[in-house]
Amino acid sequence: MTPPPETLAHSHARAVHWLATATAMAAVVALAGLLQPAAGTPAAAAAAGSGPAAADGPRAAAPDAAAVTYPLDCKGAPQTVTATAEGDLDGDGRPETVAAVRCDAGSGTPPHALYVLTRDPAEGARPRVVATLLEAAQRQTATDLTVRDGEVTATLLGYSSPEVPRYSPDVKKLAKWRWTGGKFRQELTDSAAMRV
Repeated sequence: MTPPPETLAHSHARAVHWLATATAMAAVVALAGLLQPAAGTPAAAAAAGSGPAAADGPRAAAPDAAAVTYPLDCKGAPQTVTATAEGDLDGDGRPETVAAVRCDAGSGTPPHALYVLTRDPAEGARPRVVATLLEAAQRQTATDLTVRDGEVTATLLGYSSPEVPRYSPDVKKLAKWRWTGGKFRQELTDSAAMRV
């Protein structure tokens, strides 16, 4: 038994129905086009698989601090990297490494030196020291080493006089370095006596 023709009327597509469907689909496609990122923006480049990250492949790795011989005279004792921080310091899109290094004297608290490492983009290039932020001759210990927004920061522990024992620093400074005008410029807070 077939149903009455009027109950199947909605199943017969008419030209008006197809015209309405096509118009709705065109509106959806146009709206989707408006919501896409503009060409040339980082989001569009990422969506298209182009731009620096895609062209260069995976993001470049920061230089390995353990693969460097540092210009630190340890008089035969080994050198020890005690802390590292990574980030793009000069705005070239490739990360540098800042390494806190001291002599491994076996006892006492040898002073730190802070070095900036880079690696040339050539395949297989070894990391190298390009700048010294803190000389070991300044007889300070570096802690809390960080790189954020192109700025290096470290807490420097030192001594108010030669009579202060080397194991008990009594001066604390916050040091900041930023690459400006082709070199690293340092900013130090006023030194303050530390509370024991």
